[in-house]
Amino acid sequence: MRHPYPIREIARQAGLSTATVDRVLNDRGNVRESTVREVHEAINDLDRQQSQVRIAGRTFMVDIVMQAPERFSTAVREALEAELPSLHPAVVRSRFHFRETCPPDILVGTLDKIAKRGTQGVILKAPDLPEIAAAVGRLVAAGIPVVTLVTDLPHSARLAYVGIDNRAAGATAAYLLDQWLGDRPGNVLTTISRGSFRGEEEREMGFRSVMRLAESKRSLVEVTDSDGLDATQRDLVLQALKSDESIIAVYSMGGGNVATLDAFRALDRPCAVFIAHDLDHDNTHLLRERRLAAVLHHDLRQDVRRACQTIMRAHKALPDDGPPLPSAIQVVTRFNLPPDVSPALFTG
Repeated sequence: MRHPYPIREIARQAGLSTATVDRVLNDRGNVRESTVREVHEAINDLDRQQSQVRIAGRTFMVDIVMQAPERFSTAVREALEAELPSLHPAVVRSRFHFRETCPPDILVGTLDKIAKRGTQGVILKAPDLPEIAAAVGRLVAAGIPVVTLVTDLPHSARLAYVGIDNRAAGATAAYLLDQWLGDRPGNVLTTISRGSFRGEEEREMGFRSVMRLAESKRSLVEVTDSDGLDATQRDLVLQALKSDESIIAVYSMGGGNVATLDAFRALDRPCAVFIAHDLDHDNTHLLRERRLAAVLHHDLRQDVRRACQTIMRAHKALPDDGPPLPSAIQVVTRFNLPPDVSPALFTG
């Protein structure tokens, strides 16, 4: 396989031995297919990051471990790689461990493997479960700082959480939805990818607390445990809509919004107000089509930059400036899309 990188550099990126990488690159056999994929992915990562590899300065290898739908993990990868130049003169190299769904023991195995192999830091999006918190503790005991992203593990030994105040985000969603629905009767569908993600749980708590204070008392119908995956989401939403014909609005905390709207369309049901999170490709498209009323957005590039800087501070490479503050919550409609997506607002 043609590439411009030394074997030791590919091995470090992949977290494998140089002997294993050499066997893969020279087709010597006796290597698992999954290991071959890891080597190819490492070379692809180096291709994307090659402008950083040979820049003078301190090098930090950071592992990003995420359980999330592909659309979100892709957005995180793109955000991180776009921010690499802003971290000069340090050089940040990244290894990605992304899964859409997985049992907790698989995620724990990934974290333990990283602890054994070594790294300068871990950026983590994972369910708030005791076994995962314990794995974070083992990383920290090995001298590896862990920063949680988007959703927190507050009872773990993680160094810091980077992301929005999720309870405030849920309260904001409730305020907007109540204002836009006004006196119109009807219930609200709330969708959560999985209850074990603390960020979504906190969004729901904030949302429910404000909805309880609203004059128009509405029932909240919950759909959960779809992992934000479209096929599962559509089936669960269809079931909920058939069970409650008065659902007229949606607050989506965990994604799968194309599938949710497809379920409304399949039953020829209107959705008066739909509020979602994160300005990913799906939600940008839905905003342009006027199928979402608003997206609660935060600057993901800023978040991953802050996560990397927090890890660098743990290694005394940057001065300490105190714990990270919550990221700003932006209410994005089709009229105030960020500059990099807004030119196509009225096309298509």
